[in-house]
Amino acid sequence: VGSADATLLVNRQDALLLDVRETQEYEGGRLPKAVHIPLSQLDSRGSELARYAGRPVVAYCLSGNRSRMAVRALARLGFTDVYHLQGGYRAWKDAGLPVEK
Repeated sequence: VGSADATLLVNRQDALLLDVRETQEYEGGRLPKAVHIPLSQLDSRGSELARYAGRPVVAYCLSGNRSRMAVRALARLGFTDVYHLQGGYRAWKDAGLPVEK
């Protein structure tokens, strides 16, 4: 999904923003209220997301490559309403949307 669509999913459907970047990237800035699980840990830590199973999930990384892989991993974990943020954190920030430090 694009940044505008992701914003709608968050605001209207209480979508979970899932940051799949590495810790140092996450600590440098992130989308508001994002949950952080690096892509490399998603399979082993997926159970931490069980409480969000009824909500849409929008995965994002820096540019969109890792989040595409995260969508496949989330599907394996049983999530059905999953998206990836096209252009990732960079596109979100470039669109002037809010970020947290």
